[in-house]
Amino acid sequence: MFQPRYLPILPFAALLLAVLLGLVFGGERGLAAGVPPESFKLSNGMNVLVIPDHRAPVVTHMVWYKVGAADETPGKTGLAHFLEHLMFKGTEKIEPGQFSRIVARNGGQDNAFTHYDFTAYFQVIAKDRLPLVMEMEADRMTNLVLTDAEVLPERDVVMEERRMRIENNPVAMLQSDMGAALYGDHPYGRDIIGHMNEIAELTTEDALDFYARFYTPNNATLIVAGDITARELRPLAEQFYGGIAERAPTFVRERPQTAWPAEDVRIERRDPRVTQATWLRYFPAPSYRKAEEKDRAAFDVLAEILGRGTTSRLYRALVVEQGIASGVQSWYEGSRLDDGRFGIYALPRVGGDLASLENAIEAEVARLLEGGITDEELARARTVIAASAVYARDNQRTMAYAYGEGLMTGVTVSQIHEWPESVRRVTKDDVMRVARLVLENNPSVTGELLPGGDQ
Repeated sequence: MFQPRYLPILPFAALLLAVLLGLVFGGERGLAAGVPPESFKLSNGMNVLVIPDHRAPVVTHMVWYKVGAADETPGKTGLAHFLEHLMFKGTEKIEPGQFSRIVARNGGQDNAFTHYDFTAYFQVIAKDRLPLVMEMEADRMTNLVLTDAEVLPERDVVMEERRMRIENNPVAMLQSDMGAALYGDHPYGRDIIGHMNEIAELTTEDALDFYARFYTPNNATLIVAGDITARELRPLAEQFYGGIAERAPTFVRERPQTAWPAEDVRIERRDPRVTQATWLRYFPAPSYRKAEEKDRAAFDVLAEILGRGTTSRLYRALVVEQGIASGVQSWYEGSRLDDGRFGIYALPRVGGDLASLENAIEAEVARLLEGGITDEELARARTVIAASAVYARDNQRTMAYAYGEGLMTGVTVSQIHEWPESVRRVTKDDVMRVARLVLENNPSVTGELLPGGDQ
């Protein structure tokens, strides 16, 4: 359920953004090609978005809550993700653990995920079973039943999940340290899953208080993608969600400003489990919400040209020509409500050293800043950003996720729908402007993961 952000070879944000771009490109096979989704609002404040896709009698039903790991009370990190687990424990109508079994018996799939800025729950199911999952999701929005008998064992499950995903993963541990160094006291500087010592102290009362404060319809967005229209969905939304009363005021976030590092930071970790050294660098960058309108798409074009794929600058130079790296990639992570980041990741060839790798990366970055990019590189990047997501644009679940994450992190429906035009408008000057903003005289956090040390 917890969605890790520790994917150094194919960063999640980079992949999702490619999907976000490619999904809304025109074409006969695309989902709702050329037609923006429809939206409306229920009287209790719940937002609704409908993404029609009539190729098969299947729907993806999602409920997104405007609360995530960055909204937790200090000292109670991990609470948003912990409650995500507990939402499957049952209500007065549904016995603990039966929610997913009911969905599966009806031929569907379900899951949930936690982010810094949101928590979401979904089911993929036949259209004629949509009322069933809407009724079940509405039921647990307001009637969740929790006791120590369910909560405390699940807390142990979450602690084991942290051990598995982070503490037993040297790369994840390095990224955790680097995130803290980059974001400082901002909540983005801690792991979504929380600190182990604070997870261990979470209680049933903590979970119920969090649930009562944030799981209210005026803090939620319903997204349904698939074989349905807004006209068909509205009466169902009114029937199952419209009668739920507001339990708490609409959430207004109050977060600290990000204090970026004043100078370069270097973090080294050694671990006896490591057999392959790893090099990482994070640069401060604005998120999509905070970036200038003309710059948003340019950040992704920059990442594509610099280090995405086998034709990128870094891959050609380090892997093909110099033979000093076995893998290298750059990405832009803009899907954040507050600040984003730009990253570069590299693995040396067997027997190679990180110092040579770092020098080569810095030389390529300097070459780009000094010499600019070519018309061919720009055209290729814009094409690849679309082509890489051709297969994904036919996945209604991915479409629903793309719109949901965008809405939860400050991007509008029209901006998502019109993204292809934003990409097509990116110029060489746009790319170089954001390149200088991010890569030139911008303090960074560099991480090195090396074999050795004590476990």
